[in-house]
Amino acid sequence: MRYSSEHKMETRSRILGAAGELFREEGYGGSGIDALTKAAGVTNGAFYGHFKSKSAAFRAAVLAGLDELRLGISMLRRQEGKGWLSAFVSYYLGPKRTCALGQSCALPSLSPDVMRADADTRLAYEAELLGIIEEVATGLGEGLPGEREDEAIALLALLSGGVTLARAVHDPSLSARIAEAVRRAALAMASPVEGR
Repeated sequence: MRYSSEHKMETRSRILGAAGELFREEGYGGSGIDALTKAAGVTNGAFYGHFKSKSAAFRAAVLAGLDELRLGISMLRRQEGKGWLSAFVSYYLGPKRTCALGQSCALPSLSPDVMRADADTRLAYEAELLGIIEEVATGLGEGLPGEREDEAIALLALLSGGVTLARAVHDPSLSARIAEAVRRAALAMASPVEGR
């Protein structure tokens, strides 16, 4: 039976969504093809019709997650104007810190597995990360491009690392304290930016 291109796109999207959630929740090593196909509600044949391997599905899930972050930043910049950075920091350290791990940001949840991934995945990750850095840097206003990019790198590292630490601890009050300390540091970085 031949499926329509719409059906094929829907199936790929379901597999990609399931892969993104499972890899965030269980890590690359924690979930296999059977778990991915079960979560997506597809057969192994359907999976392999879209992805040649588990690593190809992981790469696609990582890229989709990073693209979601870049698009979210872009949308906040359009909607919030000069206040976009404060809104981003609050969202990142609020709902994205406390949501289910499967729905968390790809940057802190998938990057540790990318460090152990093949060269193709790492190169693709790097290209997407540079796009996110550029999106943040562009929103930082004036200043030399290299300086804005360095500020964007520092901000992303601060937020991603802060979320990682806040999620790793068991004590909710310590998690909130970590998030608040990171929020203050990130907003201190944002103050000169939002005044530009």
